[in-house]
Amino acid sequence: MVRHIIFLLCILTFTVSAGEISRPPDSLAKWYKPGNKRQVWLHNMFKLRREMQAVTEYLAMEDQPRLEKWAGRLEEHYLEIGNMVPEWQDELEAPVARELAEAAAAGDYERTARAVRKIGLSCRSCHRDYRAVAAAIYRAPDFGKVTVEDSETLEMESMEDVMNRLSLLVNRIKIASEDDRMPAAADALTQLGQRLNDLGASCDKCHSDDIPRERILGSATRSSMEHIRQGIDRNDKKFIGRNLGELAVQACARCHGVHRTLSDLKKVMLD
Repeated sequence: MVRHIIFLLCILTFTVSAGEISRPPDSLAKWYKPGNKRQVWLHNMFKLRREMQAVTEYLAMEDQPRLEKWAGRLEEHYLEIGNMVPEWQDELEAPVARELAEAAAAGDYERTARAVRKIGLSCRSCHRDYRAVAAAIYRAPDFGKVTVEDSETLEMESMEDVMNRLSLLVNRIKIASEDDRMPAAADALTQLGQRLNDLGASCDKCHSDDIPRERILGSATRSSMEHIRQGIDRNDKKFIGRNLGELAVQACARCHGVHRTLSDLKKVMLD
């Protein structure tokens, strides 16, 4: 995931600075969630990558029957791109895909190899122009649609408001503890725990299991919260600061590294 984010940042930084961002056709949206129940576009891409690998490996082995099998599949799913996104129909190397299948069927390994290289160049060209942008638009989270219920007031709050309040509470703990206002630090810590629990209750709006929530708001975060409480009780500023830093990594940085970066990129793309 981290490498994926770094890749997106590098590509998008380059394209923004060069003024060359290309939005994919709107017809692509219906092959991604929520426009479709399944990530149909991604599954077709996965098939193509697997088929390219199989063709390359069986070409090297000169295993003609298996080469023919996978070349036929590659042709089918490569041409499916144009059926799914008609605007890209003319961008496809359809004759090359046909030549690839025919050469593989004939056992002409040299001609097959040339066709594979041409198809690979076609894939790289499209990925260079659209892959990072499409990922930012269709795979990044949209927190503008997510609300969090305040367990005290029972009011629904925007994700932006929730994040701002969490930041204020973390800083309030640090400020109050440094200035020997331990009751204020303890009160802020209690509120922080409540707000994190409220935030965690919203995770199931996107995730179907508890694993992501456990990684960010699970036992490690709860342990750091308890250590901060212990530091406040014994007026140990250094202990408070160290565990507050741990909490910031376990909860804030982990969540932001996965969610906020991609969400911000999505906003840039849509704007």
